[in-house]
Amino acid sequence: MASESECVAVAELPRVHLHLHPDGTEPLAHIAVDYCPEACHHASEDGEIHVTYDDRGGSRWRSRCRFLPGGAVAATIRAPAGDTAGLNYNLYLSSLEGSRDMDEIDFEFLGHDKCAVQTNFHVAGGGGREQIHVLPFDSSDGFHHYAIAWGADAIEWRIDGELIRREERLAGEPWPEKPMFLYASVWDASHINDGKWTGTYHGRDAPYVCSYRDIRVPLALSLEDEEDPYQCACAEDASAATAAADAEEQVDAGDAPAATAATDAAEQVDAGDVPAAAAAADAVEEMDAGAGKD
Repeated sequence: MASESECVAVAELPRVHLHLHPDGTEPLAHIAVDYCPEACHHASEDGEIHVTYDDRGGSRWRSRCRFLPGGAVAATIRAPAGDTAGLNYNLYLSSLEGSRDMDEIDFEFLGHDKCAVQTNFHVAGGGGREQIHVLPFDSSDGFHHYAIAWGADAIEWRIDGELIRREERLAGEPWPEKPMFLYASVWDASHINDGKWTGTYHGRDAPYVCSYRDIRVPLALSLEDEEDPYQCACAEDASAATAAADAEEQVDAGDAPAATAATDAAEQVDAGDVPAAAAAADAVEEMDAGAGKD
């Protein structure tokens, strides 16, 4: 969780790197929207994507294919303006959002502090490698460039072209190796760790818009385009995947009943039973409502 993460200051970053294109990448041409497509606008002529969070909730987009290790992903991002407490907006790689054994590498912006970003990576569903990086700018003031380079032996995170973190593979240690989609979303994470991670959502400045442009993905390292049967096309199904991903967070927060229900959702997602997963997700939401959570 954020309260337990290592905190690292990022040096002043030169703006000359704002539109850096990592070697071996190409523009992202096509996306899929997992839920609330009306809250995700993709301008295909220039490649910009704008995700809105308001009373409808948020949205999540992804690449249409998975990518193999050995390349990089990148985008210039402008965070939402205003009081974004409670929100999580991000750019990340994941083998399958909501799966209990997913690999993931991420940038996550925690809405209560727009002058910081969290990096992390997960292997087979296990995270716990968070670092908080203090930024020399407000991420909502303008566009900045964020890139992840992922290989068989190292992961690098860069902001405006400057290396902020590097993790090298150690002998015998788990490592993210599964092919991964590129994802981005805006969602309310107020319920995680009683609001200590992203703050508590107020919504006083809604609608909130997170903008992505100049999105780059690996060239010649992608698998064939695919429509994954586990990906969700509506808000109800998306809730199931989100609840599945929440299982680990609920355990950390000490909410055992909710964690059990969320784990049930994860098992249903893994089994491909989306309706049952949605029902399990509803159980989590009812528990949250009964406990007075946001």
